[in-house]
Amino acid sequence: MKFFPTLCALSALVLSATFALAAEPAAPYKPDMAKGGATFGAVCAACHGADGNSGSPEYPKLAGQHPEYIYKQLVEFKSGKRANAIMMGMAATLQEEDMKNIAAWLAHNAQKPGYAKDKDLAALGEKIYRGGIADRSIPACSGCHSPNGSGIPAQYPRLRGQHADYIASQLTQFRDGIRNNNLQMTQVVAKLNDREIKALADYAAGLRDN
Repeated sequence: MKFFPTLCALSALVLSATFALAAEPAAPYKPDMAKGGATFGAVCAACHGADGNSGSPEYPKLAGQHPEYIYKQLVEFKSGKRANAIMMGMAATLQEEDMKNIAAWLAHNAQKPGYAKDKDLAALGEKIYRGGIADRSIPACSGCHSPNGSGIPAQYPRLRGQHADYIASQLTQFRDGIRNNNLQMTQVVAKLNDREIKALADYAAGLRDN
């Protein structure tokens, strides 16, 4: 019985050490930029361009996009929450570290600027983007995506300079219920017509830093 207090003390030390280890947060993952570039080149570059600046308007420019947003989209493509046959197949091959590496590498690259194609459409798009449509309770896009289209890291994607065709296609998919991985966007875009969607897309494509 004289060993009992000693055993209790040892048990207490073991338990306290275990709880201390459990309470200590894991170190955040540090993305490997070299691996990110290599994986992107092997899996993604054919559609999105060697540096993330897609040359085709049907595929988005990814260079300069917020890494948190890219990572979230890749995770949701892999899980099926965001449906796209091509991207779901590509994302299925990626591990979590691959996604974080790719996202960090893309964010480090400079996006090539875009431009508006139609002056009248862009003017309408600017009105909606900056002021919304009050009589239909449509909020201004600038509230979430910022006045210059740079977005808010970890929450809302950068839109400026993106291909207008791609922006329009995604807004249409939100409106029509094809893309449903963001309830807020679905609710906002549900009230827009085709011309307003094209106008917003054209205006956003031509946004600049200043």
